[in-house]
Amino acid sequence: MSEQYDFDVMADRSIDHARKWDPELIAKKFPGARKDFIPMWIADMDFPTSPAIRKALVQLSDNGAYGYTYAHSRFYEAIINWQKRRHGNEVRREWIINSYGTVPTIHYLYQAFCQANDYVILNTPVYDPFGYAAENNGLRVLRTPLIYRDQRYSIDYDLLEEQMERYHPRVHLFCSPHNPGGRIWSLEEIQHSAEICHKHNCLFVVDEVHSEHIISGEFISALHLPAHLWDNLVVLTSPNKGFNLGGLKTSYAIVPNASIRDRLAHRFEMNSITSPNVFGSAALIAAYDESEEWLDQITDYLRESYTYMSDFITKKMPSWKLMTMEASYLPWVDIADTGYTATEITTYMSREAGVIVGDGTYYVDNGAQFIRLNLGMPRKLVTESMERMAQCQLAMQIR
Repeated sequence: MSEQYDFDVMADRSIDHARKWDPELIAKKFPGARKDFIPMWIADMDFPTSPAIRKALVQLSDNGAYGYTYAHSRFYEAIINWQKRRHGNEVRREWIINSYGTVPTIHYLYQAFCQANDYVILNTPVYDPFGYAAENNGLRVLRTPLIYRDQRYSIDYDLLEEQMERYHPRVHLFCSPHNPGGRIWSLEEIQHSAEICHKHNCLFVVDEVHSEHIISGEFISALHLPAHLWDNLVVLTSPNKGFNLGGLKTSYAIVPNASIRDRLAHRFEMNSITSPNVFGSAALIAAYDESEEWLDQITDYLRESYTYMSDFITKKMPSWKLMTMEASYLPWVDIADTGYTATEITTYMSREAGVIVGDGTYYVDNGAQFIRLNLGMPRKLVTESMERMAQCQLAMQIR
């Protein structure tokens, strides 16, 4: 009989000094927030991670030696086997470049393939560090707004093609599944974007970090693209979102093309990114080799929380429109019918409801009518958050 995991138990987030729960940080970012706040903003889960990962880290900690390690054979084998078993990807060892987190990798990638004032292209709204990394490296961001219809996003390929022809961007950073929308792109949609990039000699970089929690449908990796579209493909991923390991700063890139891989690896070497974090490596191996059942069960739990939230919003908060969330644990909510902006909702909920939600204006562009929530916590906190916000929304309407 398989082990049953209890996700109604919450980790003590004071021990790891979690940013999402820190009172001083909350007071600075959300002035006037209630002292008994519940944080539904940062994409961080509050559950203890899998027992196998915890056991591996305790063994390493108890051993007492935390010196230099390297990307050894078990590290590569865990990745290769996981990609094959979980996502149907045939990955060769030489394609893998180990890195210190997906966001730093995006900075290094921009540095490796772009010059000052080059363009990078993003489908907006999208995870803000995509845009920040570009601007921080002296690049210009082209925004390709996603088409929003019936609480679902689609890609504007005509605009994408037009921008490619006019501006000649160096990189198209593509989020799959989409953050914050939770959309799983079909292989046909991914291939259409890839073909446009290939035609215009634009590097197609696909962030797949949210591919582990699938709420509905089937995730298709960009590595399922026809082989000729691998010539300019980079896939970025990690176990960090699936198993809540973001603080261990361990991720990897999969790069089939040797010349692109060598160029990116050289940029890593220039910044002395040559070996993984010793705890991060152990956690990755334990996650991929021993924690798949835990991942399946926590995904079931998140799916149940999403169903609860969807029903609650439909019944008690009809002016909110919940996007169809196919992946992740981060619901994206259209609040346009409330008559308030995302910033006004975020501010009011932090002060009156004591619920810290994500402001849609944070997501590069085209997010001003949305807020982002977080289901990565025991359900009693999800239900309390929703009850608080429903009461406050009623008060806003009365006001």
